[in-house]
Amino acid sequence: MSRLVTAHLFNSVNGVAESPDQWQFGAFGPEEGELMGRVIGPVTDMVLGRKLFQEWSEFWPSAPADDPFAQFINPLRKHVVTSTLDGDLGWNSTRIEGDPVEYVRGLREQGEGDISVGGGVETVRSLFLAGVVDRLILTTHPVVGAGRRLFDDSVPVTRLELLDAVKTSAGNVILTYALRGEG
Repeated sequence: MSRLVTAHLFNSVNGVAESPDQWQFGAFGPEEGELMGRVIGPVTDMVLGRKLFQEWSEFWPSAPADDPFAQFINPLRKHVVTSTLDGDLGWNSTRIEGDPVEYVRGLREQGEGDISVGGGVETVRSLFLAGVVDRLILTTHPVVGAGRRLFDDSVPVTRLELLDAVKTSAGNVILTYALRGEG
């Protein structure tokens, strides 16, 4: 049985998913926390792009031990999409060798627990469009942001299926999508 692969990104109304700390303004309520807990609870492996891996590996290992996200992310097995990082990555991490799409396809057929694709934008986009991400969760904040969009003009018309939609008390909308099947 295949493991569930999920990606969750924060984005603005105009689709910006890069650097949400620049436009998110702390709009995180109880519904967002409940979703995060539900989604990350069964995760045993995370796929990260190089930039996000470098940012997180500089911060999370030294975060307070009682921080809930630190308790989740630090022991997790991490798989890093990179062509530039060499040597031992540390932080319970493995460099993805070869094609990331094929790597994640293979990863989902071994082991137990869910797989999370944590970012960055290009990593989530390529894995989702290749069909290896089962669920794309977008927490859309009521703001217009500046930066890279998850689906920019390079992405052809792609049909999605809306699986769930929740409006939160913080004013966000949490949308869960899958690629729409043929037919």
